[in-house]
Amino acid sequence: MATKIRLQRHGRKGYAFYSIVIADVRAPRDGKFTEKIGTYNPNTNPATVDLKFDRALYWVETGAQPTDTVRNILSREGVYLMKHLRTGVKKGAFDEAAAEAKFAAWKADKKKGLDALEAKKAADEKAAAAARLNAEKKANEEIAKKVAEKLAAEAAAKAEAEAQAAQADASAEAAAGESTETPAEA
Repeated sequence: MATKIRLQRHGRKGYAFYSIVIADVRAPRDGKFTEKIGTYNPNTNPATVDLKFDRALYWVETGAQPTDTVRNILSREGVYLMKHLRTGVKKGAFDEAAAEAKFAAWKADKKKGLDALEAKKAADEKAAAAARLNAEKKANEEIAKKVAEKLAAEAAAKAEAEAQAAQADASAEAAAGESTETPAEA
């Protein structure tokens, strides 16, 4: 019986997530399977993989052929590295402890790289937020400047209108005063 490690689709239209299963080559994609060894959700950022590492390693070592996507998933999770290290132990290149140490070092290096990427992403988001804030402050300052100029122009126009009104009142009083004084002189 030819065995495959492949994805079995679940979810709704436009939002698929997958089970990683061991199935016969002849079985339909979403049909009968031998064993479920994990899940894969590509909708999250980064994609979420929940894998039974020991079972995946067992099936890879027994000759189950993964599909291209599953091969990439298993490789990222370190299944193929562990298979390679176990082959080295069987051939006598190094012992089991050295293999475990190499695998732990690889995991630590991978985690450090992922943490660095996450920190860089957070720093980029923070810088972008600061740039947006500065742009917004600049736009608000320009708007405040325009409003201040408009208020100053309105205040100047109002003061000018009041000055003209006061001047008109003064000239009217002067004209009224002259008209009342001229008949008194006569």
